[in-house]
Amino acid sequence: MNYLSTRGAGAGERHTFSDILLGGLAKDGGLYLPAEYPRVTADELARWRTLPYADLAFEILSKFSDDIPAEDLRALTRKTYTAETYCHVRDDESAAQITPLKTLGVENGAPLSLLELSNGPTLAFKDMAMQLIGNLFEYALARHGETLNILGATSGDTGSAAEYAMRGKKGISVFMLSPHKKMSAFQTAQMYSLQDPNIFNIAVEGVFDDAQDIVKAVSNDHAFKAKYKIGTVNSINWARVVAQVVYYFKGYFAATKSNEERVSFTVPSGNFGNVCAGHIARMMGLPIEKLVVATNENDVLDEFFRTGIYRVRKAAETYHTSSPSMDISKASNFERFVFDLLGRDPARVLQLFRDVEEKGGFDLAASGDFARVKEFGFVSGRSSHEDRVDAIRDVFERYDTMIDTHTADGLKVAREHLQAGIPMIVLETAQPIKFGETIREALLREPERPAAFSGLESLPQRFEVLPADAQRVKDYIVANTSE
Repeated sequence: MNYLSTRGAGAGERHTFSDILLGGLAKDGGLYLPAEYPRVTADELARWRTLPYADLAFEILSKFSDDIPAEDLRALTRKTYTAETYCHVRDDESAAQITPLKTLGVENGAPLSLLELSNGPTLAFKDMAMQLIGNLFEYALARHGETLNILGATSGDTGSAAEYAMRGKKGISVFMLSPHKKMSAFQTAQMYSLQDPNIFNIAVEGVFDDAQDIVKAVSNDHAFKAKYKIGTVNSINWARVVAQVVYYFKGYFAATKSNEERVSFTVPSGNFGNVCAGHIARMMGLPIEKLVVATNENDVLDEFFRTGIYRVRKAAETYHTSSPSMDISKASNFERFVFDLLGRDPARVLQLFRDVEEKGGFDLAASGDFARVKEFGFVSGRSSHEDRVDAIRDVFERYDTMIDTHTADGLKVAREHLQAGIPMIVLETAQPIKFGETIREALLREPERPAAFSGLESLPQRFEVLPADAQRVKDYIVANTSE
């Protein structure tokens, strides 16, 4: 398996999975993708249907990482995907499934269900990939006797998932940027209460996009990146995206009885990483009818899939909402889909994303390329605070199920795209306790809190407040890195 940049750098060079695992951005600022997507055969789909999650993960990941010995990769997936790690669930049977499918009911002739992805250590879907990334990083570093400084940005859940996955790992330090005072109290406490010496939390005075821009700026300083061994865990990291492909297959198998059936997935999305994994699963041959992109009031992606116009917002135009993990106005993973949409033409991709930096966006409506969006199964919708409160209340009253604000956005938009006879799977993103204020508003009661998180918000917190300035972040990394 060879990898290439969406912007064309290193064309003709060979990049393996291990080569790009620790890096993040390509040297031209593009994102890595396989030179071609591996296709899944009918026999493989049939064989995979009954596999435990860890073994399904091995089968799928091995198609993208043929430079890792099979016995090592299998050991890593089995070490990662255990009932002990994904234990914040309703019963022991669900723990064994890792990602149980919660059936809600039939609406407009379509079976509607939730794929539970938030049973990991930080109660968010990010744990599904991040726990594996932590083990992959430690494995790769040990093989080569190296160290790594992970630099990441989070709007809420990525940061805690990364920190819980990397805490105590040999040879790894984590520098995580988050928008100051713009996460929920639970999300903030999850990250800032960690006292591990290899974890550094940086509260950036700005919004998530400012933090994400700093990560990209540091990653594009190739001399600094090399000297201080900077890596990433944001969804620009290919390994994280491909790890998320696994649960699309698992959800499909849970919702169907045969491999001739088709399903649709609705994905709450801000940075396009989670739904990009669904796109990859579909390109591999998983029978997906629709990929429904659900946004909140920060509707950059919904605007594109409705109109063909990709228009990023400035920090002052980015709303602080009750589904804060999607308060994103510059979807960094979107470039991977655009690369496929344009027939994998790196020159055109490079020009379009130069237009993003120079003009604030681009318009594909007039070029004819936008018509191809339907070929890839994408549709979209937008949700507001009132919509998510209504969805939380409705699902609790109708199905005795409590959902978080982001999942509520997904459910609201999913209902706009139901097709009779085709199962609709909404990807659950987090447990309700992470967004208690809105749960209390909707249900007039406290959200359920796993016992392991009792008193979390009252723990001492350790973090550094810095301006939205890449140089200040570099200085902080240097000051906290051993020579």
